Amino acid sequence: MHTETVRINVTLPRELLESVNDIAGSRSRSRLIAESLQEYVRKIKKDELEKQLEEGYQAAAKESIALTEEFAAVDLEGWDEY
Repeated sequence: MHTETVRINVTLPRELLESVNDIAGSRSRSRLIAESLQEYVRKIKKDELEKQLEEGYQAAAKESIALTEEFAAVDLEGWDEY
């Protein structure tokens, strides 16, 4: 799978660029930066999804508790007979 690439101009602190150059080694600096950004974007999207799921679970839990409380009297009907 070939992905179209575009050239951009990015300004980085000198120390960061030196670290990138050290890590990149025989790989290209552009490839290292692209892979790092892809991983960062994946993490951000995953974190956002987990937050949405957590909010959904909390809303569903509140709804379940409200339904349980609403029907508590009906649920207990007939228990005195046993």
